[in-house]
Amino acid sequence: MARKTIIVLLIGLALVSVRLAEAQQGKKVPRIGYLSSQSPSTNPHYREAFLQGLRDLGYVEGKNIVIEYRWAEGKFDRLPDLAGELVRLKVDVIVTRGPADTRAAKKATTTIPVVMGFDNDPVGSGFVTSLARPGGNITGLSTLSPELSGKRLELLKEIVPRLARVAVFGSSIQPGNAQSLKEAELAARAFGVQLQYLDVLIPSILKPHSEPQAVGGLTQSSCCRAPSSILSERNLQTSR
Repeated sequence: MARKTIIVLLIGLALVSVRLAEAQQGKKVPRIGYLSSQSPSTNPHYREAFLQGLRDLGYVEGKNIVIEYRWAEGKFDRLPDLAGELVRLKVDVIVTRGPADTRAAKKATTTIPVVMGFDNDPVGSGFVTSLARPGGNITGLSTLSPELSGKRLELLKEIVPRLARVAVFGSSIQPGNAQSLKEAELAARAFGVQLQYLDVLIPSILKPHSEPQAVGGLTQSSCCRAPSSILSERNLQTSR
């Protein structure tokens, strides 16, 4: 609920600025570009929450606001063209559902405000200069919370007191993952737990008998002794 409110408020601020700037030029219905790599049938409650938030601020689709939807239907290579379409339509603000959508919008425009639904690490992704002062035309929500990875490991240790080894599936190319893993490693040392980190770049690397590698100071191996528990990157980062 809080996330929806923040996103809608950011969009509302962008639309208010548009209305003020064009008040002297005659009435114009604001237009929002909605860019998503998914399809309309994927998590429809997200879009409904978005629309409800706009209604709470007095913006009703088809009445005093127009929303231009562009869905990539899971085909990420379509995102640049779809983002380009929204720019040519001269929408007042672009809303993105995820990091891939935000990257396409960033490449398509440096002037139209872009409100991102979420990103694990906007700074690491190159979307903003800093969280305190984003700069540029992109704003939105950051879900980076590396300190939670250590807390989750602590809770796991409480549940399984004799916990000795934890396998962590993650991706070194995911922005923000390194910070989360660092926090997890600090917690693991404090609790006497060994982390076995597997760097998932592509699914095919998860094969039996692969050679152990050192990744970010942690041990990567899929041939080690069976771990006591398993954490995934989604456990280490809050991405939703």
